Amino acid sequence: MLHLRLITPADRTDDVVAVVRETVGTAHLVVLPGAARDPSGDVVMCDIAREAADELLGELRALGIDQAGSIAVESIDLSLSKRAEEAEREAPGEAADAVLWEELTEATHEESTLSVTYLAFITLATMIAACGVVLDNAVLIVGAMAVGPEFGPLAGISTALVRGAPRLALRSLVALLAGFALAMAVTVGFSLVMDALGLFSKAKLEGARPNTNFVYAPDAFSFVVAVLAGAAGTLSLTSAKSGALVGVAISVTTVPAAANAAVALAYGDTAQTRGSTTQLLLNLFGIVLAGALTLLVQKLLWSRQRDRAPAGVRRGAS
Repeated sequence: MLHLRLITPADRTDDVVAVVRETVGTAHLVVLPGAARDPSGDVVMCDIAREAADELLGELRALGIDQAGSIAVESIDLSLSKRAEEAEREAPGEAADAVLWEELTEATHEESTLSVTYLAFITLATMIAACGVVLDNAVLIVGAMAVGPEFGPLAGISTALVRGAPRLALRSLVALLAGFALAMAVTVGFSLVMDALGLFSKAKLEGARPNTNFVYAPDAFSFVVAVLAGAAGTLSLTSAKSGALVGVAISVTTVPAAANAAVALAYGDTAQTRGSTTQLLLNLFGIVLAGALTLLVQKLLWSRQRDRAPAGVRRGAS
């Protein structure tokens, strides 16, 4: 269940209440006339089944509540209520299958912001991966994958493609490209410093590396794994199962490939630079493609599921 807290202009409260009462899957409707001060207006609260929330949010935005008032949505961890159980049963579909598009757009918008924190994480992850590729240490590679924040912008691009949101696409693309460009540039300098300290060497980079040579030797499996990981990551976002993102992060070689390309560039190894860059691009493309296709399939399946529901189930009675 989700909890909605709305601030509505007094002249639109009746319309908002009518929409809430007519939307199947709602419960615990509360109206507090004149309770809001900034912005001024009435406060309307209700709980709603996740699978019915996207429709209600769309209707509230059509009434202009997001512009003239406020719409806040919170997840309810525990609700002991017979009425809430009835509302969830009445709502068509399953909560885990429902895509809350506004929530997804907001989440990807935040994760794809080009901030100092984002740049710090992707740079540190690339530097950790650089140590991993030179030392042929798989543990460091996995750690770097987990630290890397690049899935946020990739998910943002996929979401923007499906929703037709050019601003989100541009924001995500800038974060992705600028993040990797800075991380690789810093890692080149880091590699030269490590070489001067005797900790990195060209011989180590070009020696036998059975645990990490995959980062500069792309093959068909590189793309296949990226596609599977992109689909899994997108599902984890839309179903609010964020724990799966850790598994997604450590199954693709975006950050390690960028790190290997940077170290190879520092030593003038053009073969490994090209191979690592190809690996990076294959992974990025595969994740975006899979993410967009997954969202399209979810959108289609959910639309068909709602269309098959009886009219009285799709819209409740007051």
